Amino acid sequence: MFDFAYPSYLYLLALVPLLALLYLAARASRRAKLRRFGRADVVAHLMPDASRYTPAIKFTLAMLALIAMIIMVARPRAGAKEQTEMSSGIEVMIAFDVSNSMLASSTDRPDGISRLDRARLLLEKLIDRLDNDKVGLVIFAGQAKMQLPLTSDFYTAKMYLNELNPSLITYQGTDMSGAIKMAMNGFSPAEDMHKAIILITDAEDHEGAAIDAAKLAAENGIQIDVIGLGTPNGTVLPGFSTPEGGPVITKLNVALAEDIAKAGDGIYVNGASSSALGDVENQLDKLQKSEFASVTYSAGAEQFPTFAFFAFVLLIIDIFIVNRKISWLRGINFFTKEGTAAAGKEDKK
Repeated sequence: MFDFAYPSYLYLLALVPLLALLYLAARASRRAKLRRFGRADVVAHLMPDASRYTPAIKFTLAMLALIAMIIMVARPRAGAKEQTEMSSGIEVMIAFDVSNSMLASSTDRPDGISRLDRARLLLEKLIDRLDNDKVGLVIFAGQAKMQLPLTSDFYTAKMYLNELNPSLITYQGTDMSGAIKMAMNGFSPAEDMHKAIILITDAEDHEGAAIDAAKLAAENGIQIDVIGLGTPNGTVLPGFSTPEGGPVITKLNVALAEDIAKAGDGIYVNGASSSALGDVENQLDKLQKSEFASVTYSAGAEQFPTFAFFAFVLLIIDIFIVNRKISWLRGINFFTKEGTAAAGKEDKK
């Protein structure tokens, strides 16, 4: 199997025929200018050191080197293999709150780290602790959206973290019920697979019914753990104001967060606690691990050193080929019988 890590770079190969056309146009223009001085065979005697062939040879070498370098930056790979491995773990769907209130400080200080940034840090560390589990991501505000289906590719999962922000959801608010239901629909249909939802939010639920959704999840064997962001005292939401022009105060609704966790047979932890991730990890460990097959692809052996060496050799050869005639080929004309015969006579002399 042969593929490229960055196949889009291969479009640069279109430069080769373009440069070839420019080269041919330049050579044609040169011949047209020489005709102004007289017949080509007469003018050729006035330029005994000018070679007809070395410019074409140097151009060909340069184009081959360019082709090799383009293929090199596209990172050709060979030998990739598909492997199926058996793993043991659980399925975890993370419901991540991206409502505007998550832009507020996660502490009592207005200039403290935002709830959104703290949630990103917590989520990154949490993903690192999931080991062989499968993880998926649902984001929500006034509505929920499946951001990442269940996967065992944690590297891809963490790539989404920096993109999480309120602009991803047009309709603002905090609909935890919709997020829980969407997370439930994101699990695999396997009944023997143990499942958990981790809700990361400040629990300012504007839609209601979150507790009923948590009970429904528990009835289907899905555990719900809640990580709360913010403080009960509340803080000012930057960039927003009330209709009267006053500041918007947003608070962590601890009571609701605890009730959701209780209804979902899980636990509630405060995201500011140093033991938050450990408590969630211990709760997840109580779920029995199930075996599942995971498909992985081993990276193919990098082939770009071969093309780099090829380009390097071609460029070195090009350096040592000069534009004037090579001395031992001076009397040879490769394209006419007369020229070849004349070269033979010169050799006899």
